[in-house]
Amino acid sequence: MGETAADYLDHAYSPILIVAISGVILLAALIWQLRAATYSGVRYWFAIVMVSVFGTLAADAVHVGFGIPYWASAEAFAIALMIIFWLWNRAYPKPTMNGITTRHQEYYYWCAVMASFALGTAAGDWMAAPESLGGLGYGFLMGAGIYTVGFLLPLVLAWSGRIPTVIAFWVSYTLTRPMGASWADWLALPPERGGLGFGTLNVTAIWAALFVVVLIVAGVLGRKAVSA
Repeated sequence: MGETAADYLDHAYSPILIVAISGVILLAALIWQLRAATYSGVRYWFAIVMVSVFGTLAADAVHVGFGIPYWASAEAFAIALMIIFWLWNRAYPKPTMNGITTRHQEYYYWCAVMASFALGTAAGDWMAAPESLGGLGYGFLMGAGIYTVGFLLPLVLAWSGRIPTVIAFWVSYTLTRPMGASWADWLALPPERGGLGFGTLNVTAIWAALFVVVLIVAGVLGRKAVSA
């Protein structure tokens, strides 16, 4: 949803204006989230959505505005993410989601989220873009399939006890971004660019509706689990 929403806004309005506005909204969402003492699904997922939109815009701006190749930006974001995890693991060994109990740990978490979303956008475009534009030329559908396998494999390995669950979670979490972006681009972009041509606005609306449905269902199931 963040991929197609950012693409739609980027083409419908001034890219500089959209980056600035989305950056301000993201900052407000993160401040709202970080100042809270308890969990709120609305607050948390609003911040996640804004990270996804701004991360896409930022990664695209690096390529379009500064002419940096997809592989270079993907590599840079990957290095940044590894540094964040290294620092986080030094401060709090084996960082897990349910182990985030302090404001300091949450800073690490949101830095990892923002780096992973920017990495995912760059990696998805690098996989799909033609070689003439510095990509690998696999196309969006092939890229979506590759990243989907990459997303599922760590979960299967963790379920079978072959890798630690912390590693499986973060690898799969990071790959949700290029996986989702590749599927979204395949659905939204015109056939001449390797997509089905449903349009960025239409695909964004569909993903947004599914997103809300999943959150409602998850909230209902969560309340039932707590009451049980």
